Amino acid sequence: MIMADSSGPQKNWYSILGACPTDDIQELKQKYQKLILMFHPDKQRPDVSEGEAEQHMQRFIDVDQAWKILSNEESRKEYNLQLRALELKQSWPVDAHITLNEMNWDCDTKCYTYSCRCGGEFILEKDDLQELETIVCCDSCSLSIEVKKVT
Repeated sequence: MIMADSSGPQKNWYSILGACPTDDIQELKQKYQKLILMFHPDKQRPDVSEGEAEQHMQRFIDVDQAWKILSNEESRKEYNLQLRALELKQSWPVDAHITLNEMNWDCDTKCYTYSCRCGGEFILEKDDLQELETIVCCDSCSLSIEVKKVT
């Protein structure tokens, strides 16, 4: 399903529907139905300019795509996770920047570890290495580090 690229969601499907993540499926459906009728090509006035007709067609396509993603429980959950990850990436306070090479590989747990100044550890599982940069929180305090993959 096409929802996002590596930098996060391409479009905010909630804002396209005039909705928010807390809206239930019935609220989303009502907003979708109202917008899909408003921008449907068959419902346009005959005197609409070509540019305006193209804008309406694009809005129609976006509204339809937003509904396809947000009406499906699984794709909506995945999209919400992408939004949350993007939000955290943008606003998370980072206390240090390190490279993956600076972390220690633990063969038993199959995780990378890095000691925190509080005595706790930053633990990065191998599965969490999909991004070039990953935020990792200490397991004992509120500090966080940004780990950059060496390419």
